[in-house]
Amino acid sequence: MAKPKTSFTCSNCGARSPKWIGKCHACGEWNTYVEEVLVKETKRESRERQRSHTARGVQAPRPVPLDSIRAGETPRLHSANEELNRVLGGGIVPGSLVLLGGQPGIGKSTLLLQVVMQLPERVLYVSGEESEEQIKMRADRLGPSRGQCYILTETNVERLIKQAEQLEPQLLVIDSIQTLASPYIDSTPGSIAQIRECAGELQRYAKTEHIPVILIGHITKDGSIAGPKLLEHVVDTVLQFEGDRNYTYRILRTLKNRFGSTDELGIFEMQAEGLREVRNPSELLLSQSEEELSGSAVAATVEGMRPMLIETQALVSTAVYGTPQRSATGFDLRRLSMLLAVLEKRAGFAIGQSDVFLNIAGGIRVDDPAIDLAIVAALLSSLQDVAIPRSYCFAGEVGLSGEIRTINRIEQRIQEADRQGFTHIFVPRYSTKSLDLSRYRIRVVGLQKVESLQEQLFA
Repeated sequence: MAKPKTSFTCSNCGARSPKWIGKCHACGEWNTYVEEVLVKETKRESRERQRSHTARGVQAPRPVPLDSIRAGETPRLHSANEELNRVLGGGIVPGSLVLLGGQPGIGKSTLLLQVVMQLPERVLYVSGEESEEQIKMRADRLGPSRGQCYILTETNVERLIKQAEQLEPQLLVIDSIQTLASPYIDSTPGSIAQIRECAGELQRYAKTEHIPVILIGHITKDGSIAGPKLLEHVVDTVLQFEGDRNYTYRILRTLKNRFGSTDELGIFEMQAEGLREVRNPSELLLSQSEEELSGSAVAATVEGMRPMLIETQALVSTAVYGTPQRSATGFDLRRLSMLLAVLEKRAGFAIGQSDVFLNIAGGIRVDDPAIDLAIVAALLSSLQDVAIPRSYCFAGEVGLSGEIRTINRIEQRIQEADRQGFTHIFVPRYSTKSLDLSRYRIRVVGLQKVESLQEQLFA
């Protein structure tokens, strides 16, 4: 073995430096350089690795004419989980590399184990964090297995690939990429060098054997995937599993997808028997109470390509301690301050000396600007202590001059509100010009200013 050498690598972009520096010269980030030990292969080790590739029948790629390549004929591996199929663009593509990240305890291992247990194909589930008994206990809780699921507890990526070549599974699941280690890298598992080398080995295995590989990845405290940014560039699909652990709802988002759209998302509900698919999220995110209370308004929002109705709750009260408080759960606090300023400046409501609390029901976070109109309606309802009829919903963006701005996918929002049995939906007036309102049973009310909302609701 050659004498080990140390190098410093940027965890954000992968740039290298012979010594530690504070600011990365490639991406400009601060304090991202991490020391790692590099060991170069000897000529003998390189020949042995090349000989093993030749023995497995791995041939070097050759150039082919573009016209001779056939696209769109690759059969996808469809799981029994329709929400996962939706996020992946219709199913798992053979030879693809999928990275699933999320907070600890959010349900990443539960989701994948639940999926592989329902597949009729042969699946190899590799765990470097749990023992076989622990995985079996979780599997018994999730229900009976309907396929051929094999469990392997291994952290050596070379032995892992050797076992996979002997078993020849139709799907390989790794839990997690941070626990794997390559014998050719002299550093601890989870380091930048190990993650980069193990991901590269699994990518070569997936592409040469045409077997899809799903990787579970840890995340840092700021919510990004742990390890070098190169890991997200290597894989074909990056999925983010998120949600509040105090609530039962989980959202599976697509951050990157080479085989489909990144606008799709899946919604799950955590139960004692595992994760349940939520086909109609509007029924779960809306309050089941029959009593009409002030400070509550329903918003027609769009998450990805899926329209759904959520409930916004606001409380406006007198500031008892002198200094007004502003609190928002599931919504941007700075945007709430902007909406309060618009109400005070353009509509003439004195809210500057009042405490304002805002909550998005269900424990989810919404970034859709079209939720502004529902929040304004909830604020006005709480301020005047007048309840909004439960059959009303709202969709519109509020501008700084108090105008109701146009929004996208207006027809999907109206159709979802109509399907849920709402009688009125308040939308921007400009968005209704190109719509055929006779197709809907719901009454579509067009608004141009925030003042007109006040007149329509509380006149």
